[in-house]
Amino acid sequence: MSIGSTRRRALAIASTLLATAFATGAAAQSAGTSPQAGHEAGAARPTPRYPDGTVRLDRPPGETGYWANPSVSSLFERGVHVEMDERGLLADIDDAPKVAPFQPWALALYRYRQQNGLKDDPYAKYCISPAGPRHLHTPGGFRIIQDRNYDRIYVMFGGGNRNWRLIHMDGRQPPNPEEVSGTYYGHSTGRWDGDTLVVESSGFNARFWFSNGGLPHTEALRLTERFSRPDFDTLKYEVTIDDPRTYTRPWTAEWTLEWVEGEIEEQFCEDNR
Repeated sequence: MSIGSTRRRALAIASTLLATAFATGAAAQSAGTSPQAGHEAGAARPTPRYPDGTVRLDRPPGETGYWANPSVSSLFERGVHVEMDERGLLADIDDAPKVAPFQPWALALYRYRQQNGLKDDPYAKYCISPAGPRHLHTPGGFRIIQDRNYDRIYVMFGGGNRNWRLIHMDGRQPPNPEEVSGTYYGHSTGRWDGDTLVVESSGFNARFWFSNGGLPHTEALRLTERFSRPDFDTLKYEVTIDDPRTYTRPWTAEWTLEWVEGEIEEQFCEDNR
């Protein structure tokens, strides 16, 4: 075969391959995809991080968004299966003992609050702060702002009348609850355990419901919370409740929240009264 024939044959093969590739790309474009779209569509966006590798629990620079849409609507022990509505009202009052390991007085109070339709809820009735784990169920969503200059984290709420929560990250120990005035959000200190933010809180008052379903607590309440972001669009939350005056043992609840694009919307309790 001559050199000219060989070149002509090579050009013909190359032209055929190019035409095939063009047709494949055009077909993908007409379907609204690209040749790599199948891989990208099924892949979760990676967890955003600071330059030193620390997980960002809030929006990366140049983006907007916040956390909302919790996977469960109220607080109950992990592994428990009970039916309740978005307000935390049980479908069957006989399920009340399953929700948490109550002391007898606490179960009686929880049943009472459930049976009267949660009408004494301080948040709904008086716009009292929705603190404790409840603030992560409040409509409107929230942001977690990491102030690395002052070793603090702020949790800012869209609902709840512009409430915000402070978590100290400077290594201090939680205060003795007997030596501080109780507050709605307690006194919180945090630390990183790998990619998980661990927060210990104590020093609460008893003037709020720490669950929308009316779960009781006392000033002895201590919370250990764990926040993690396994991918860009998911926040995992776990909380261990330790209040020996109210519950027979410590117990744990958990849920996830979704990343919502856009700016957080303010919602005020008084608007819904």
